[in-house]
Amino acid sequence: MMADLGSRLQAIELRPVEASILTLIDANPGCTQSDLGRSLGIQRANMVPLMFGLTKAGLVDRVPLGGRSQALRLTRTGLERVETVHAIIDAHEARFLRLFAPELREAALEVLRSIRQEGESREDNLELTTSVDRLKP
Repeated sequence: MMADLGSRLQAIELRPVEASILTLIDANPGCTQSDLGRSLGIQRANMVPLMFGLTKAGLVDRVPLGGRSQALRLTRTGLERVETVHAIIDAHEARFLRLFAPELREAALEVLRSIRQEGESREDNLELTTSVDRLKP
């Protein structure tokens, strides 16, 4: 599943981790790089090159917060790209959901919601919006 998603995102010059970062910034404008790293479980040393690449590509902009902290936001290009990411993820999830027999789809969605809810139970977790709730059996 991830290889398939990765190849679809590669068509818009993103890797899944970069798509996740854009999705989180979109859902949490003004978050910091540290917030993203904690939410995604990515160490600071690994976040730096990821954010550098997204900034260099013109997808993310930084706004001073005070001190050394900087808020992150998507640029116009970043907003357009994240819309494409959402469309790719929606199509990807729908394609795999169709593999389930109709009578099993709701149960599969419930399991996915439980997994997401467990991940969101951490207080320092940013909201990662997904299309799971929009999919219909």
